[in-house]
Amino acid sequence: MSKKHRLTTEELLALTREDGMLFHDAKGNPVELPQAGAPIADTHGHLTHFRQYEPASALARASLAGIGLLGVPVDPTDDGLDAPRLLSSLDGWVEDAETKVEELLAIGVTPAGGDARALLDAVHIWAGVHPYGAEEFEQSAEAHAALERLLASPRAVGIGEIGLDYGPYNETDPEAQKRVFAWHLRFAHELGLPVELHIRDAEGDEHAAAHVDAARILEEVGVPKAGCDLHCYTSNEQVMRPFVEMGCFVAFGGAATFARSEDIRDAATTCPGHLILSETDSPYMTPVPLRGLECEPAMAAFTADLVARVREEAGVSAREHTYKALWDNARRLFGLA
Repeated sequence: MSKKHRLTTEELLALTREDGMLFHDAKGNPVELPQAGAPIADTHGHLTHFRQYEPASALARASLAGIGLLGVPVDPTDDGLDAPRLLSSLDGWVEDAETKVEELLAIGVTPAGGDARALLDAVHIWAGVHPYGAEEFEQSAEAHAALERLLASPRAVGIGEIGLDYGPYNETDPEAQKRVFAWHLRFAHELGLPVELHIRDAEGDEHAAAHVDAARILEEVGVPKAGCDLHCYTSNEQVMRPFVEMGCFVAFGGAATFARSEDIRDAATTCPGHLILSETDSPYMTPVPLRGLECEPAMAAFTADLVARVREEAGVSAREHTYKALWDNARRLFGLA
């Protein structure tokens, strides 16, 4: 499928029409949906970055895959300064997804869990400026105003994704990143909101400088009482430790399923049960066994399954207890519990 092609409703239905299966791998083989012990949360799934999916199609598939909660990050320096348009687009995607869910149910797709429509009442946003946008944000009153409008939305649950990125794709001054990160943390304290962090170290950095700097800034400004989440965690248990000691949640996505990700799986195993979360970071980080496809919020089911399995195999937590923790923790972070 062309990277410029976006899935139409008809093509969405065609994915399931022949065998009734929601998932097929890159070769077209059907893939069983893991059996979950609770609803699943995708605490961080982009809807504005898809190359192939229509956002409404992705929401419909997530609804049928047992995803019951979704946090969508939006960034005025990346997604545009027109906050009303962004929010209106999201409302429209949810409405369109309702129709698509009905169409999928009508052709015999069996939903995971009870209410196939539950997710469509639980699509929320995180609003904040990614580290890549730090310099623009410092110079743009319009970006500040757009952020405030986004956070005033009834869908808004917190500030994110914010943080530090010293990785290979970064072209933004680290000092500007630090200033903007601290600004967002202070703003979160002012509004009583949780934060969702993006922290990426430079490639091959054994000292994890971005994580060290982020932990220092969190200690200086203070972790928001409403909560803090390390989104898309891809490092080891040692790097994670200072953050969990400060009470931060840690979200694991598709990278935890990769063959060479033993360190991430170790972190998922040792993370305290009251702080562990599931996510996708869609359309990125597609989990095994669906590598080669564009990631979508529905695929949080595969990461949650992996986390539950490794914790049970290590004797840390029974599978059903991990599923319940992933769900309960997400609801706490989103201020819903």
